Amino acid sequence: MRVLFLGGAGMIGSAAAAEAVRQGHDLTIVTRGEPRRELPAGVRRLRGDVHRAAELRDTLGGERYDAVVNWVGFTPAQLDGHPELFGGLAAQYVFISTCSVFARPVPSLPITESSPRRQPVFGYARDKLACEEYLTAAYRADGFPLTIVRPAHTYDRTVVPVLAGWTAIERMRSGKPAVVHGDGTSLWTLMHAGDFARALVPLLGNAQATGESVNVVSGDILTWDQIHLTLAAAAGIARPPLAHRSSESIAVECPAWSDVLEHDFRHSMLFDNTKLRRLVPGFAPHMSFAAGAREIMEYHDADEARRRVDSNLDAAFDRLTGGR
Repeated sequence: MRVLFLGGAGMIGSAAAAEAVRQGHDLTIVTRGEPRRELPAGVRRLRGDVHRAAELRDTLGGERYDAVVNWVGFTPAQLDGHPELFGGLAAQYVFISTCSVFARPVPSLPITESSPRRQPVFGYARDKLACEEYLTAAYRADGFPLTIVRPAHTYDRTVVPVLAGWTAIERMRSGKPAVVHGDGTSLWTLMHAGDFARALVPLLGNAQATGESVNVVSGDILTWDQIHLTLAAAAGIARPPLAHRSSESIAVECPAWSDVLEHDFRHSMLFDNTKLRRLVPGFAPHMSFAAGAREIMEYHDADEARRRVDSNLDAAFDRLTGGR
């Protein structure tokens, strides 16, 4: 297929690019600047602003694509003109949204694609939901060939998938407690970027996905304590110290985390991925989090520059734990 990525040079986008090339697709990527990550050999790169439809039209020069994937639409204004442009240039338009659009607290578990969506406060999720509504209106009114894809919490070897990042690992290695919100037992799901890519690429050009939203999630269930303990085990920490504090207490010391804790991370999130497995028969994640955690540690331990500690966050955690 001829596939176009709007953006897509970040973590999950670059993994999807590698998977698309591996499966033999002809991939073009449009970015405004230099990609943050190296692109696979054979990928054609165009320079342009994907948030300006008129400029994007000129950049693409009327070429048609079997599937277009928008990785960088964060507000409806950034999608202005896309239904008109790609309604004529693409057989499918895939919008990368987020599972954070689902209402918190979740009325019932597990979450499916038809679960209530509502997010009036958390800006990132609120704006993604507005994008979904804008594009869905175009599908309903004009048959715009839309597919909405919602990743949950993704990571790869470059990312420590906790809010404190590498600071949490260094604290545990030095015998100081990592701070975990709540009592550490709320449920969460993580998905390796490579597994996300293997789920996404078969959705491209899939006519059964037109008009659908698909939660692309692993189905694995972990508590936040398990996430921290698995990372600690991979880091060689035998008895990792953890300190449990309320989301409200953490937000006092870490104000930037207030919304994401209150409206996202503090809630248990379990997903039913039946629709994904129906559209991509045989899909199952390859990377367990235990294996992913070992990959994370190998990557960071290979280069001291990657092991960055946030001194302000470290001090905030000391205050939260009484300096232990």
